[in-house]
Amino acid sequence: MWYNRNTLEAIVLVSMMWKRLYPALHLKKLADLKPDYLKKRGLKGLLLDLDNTLVEWGEVHVTPETVAWVQEMKNAGLKLCIISNALEDRVKIVGEKLGIPWVARAVKPRKSPFKKALALLGTTPGETATVGDQLFTDVWGGNRMALFTIWTHPISKRELLFTKMVRRLERLVAKHLKKKGIISE
Repeated sequence: MWYNRNTLEAIVLVSMMWKRLYPALHLKKLADLKPDYLKKRGLKGLLLDLDNTLVEWGEVHVTPETVAWVQEMKNAGLKLCIISNALEDRVKIVGEKLGIPWVARAVKPRKSPFKKALALLGTTPGETATVGDQLFTDVWGGNRMALFTIWTHPISKRELLFTKMVRRLERLVAKHLKKKGIISE
């Protein structure tokens, strides 16, 4: 079959776009992530999404399981930072409860909030992972910065209406990722 230059460029572009959505690791929940796994990969820092990753959407209540997980990461010498599109007030409350810095109103997947979080931690992209429940914000943004990206399932079904609409597209992408063997159930 013969392809013209524009067709080949389009194929390459689509392929590159897909790869921006590929997480390096897929987990059911945040607590499944162990510090040894990160340290074996030379990772020193971890950027954490807030809504439906650390806490339920719109909430500030941090479960004892999450508090214990954060403490385990800190005890292992990992540096943590919350990076969230949420408003400052809520992100600050959770950050102070967990004793970790934060970047609010991040507008992920933009690069600037990731750069700010890296500066707060004093780590480079090659030694930092990011974890979150959304492919189009957390994973895409992390991949744009060459971070080690970790995708988790959301901890709650409650979320913004816009996010619910994006989840439909995310399910299609997840189906593609499963078909390619990039993630498993």
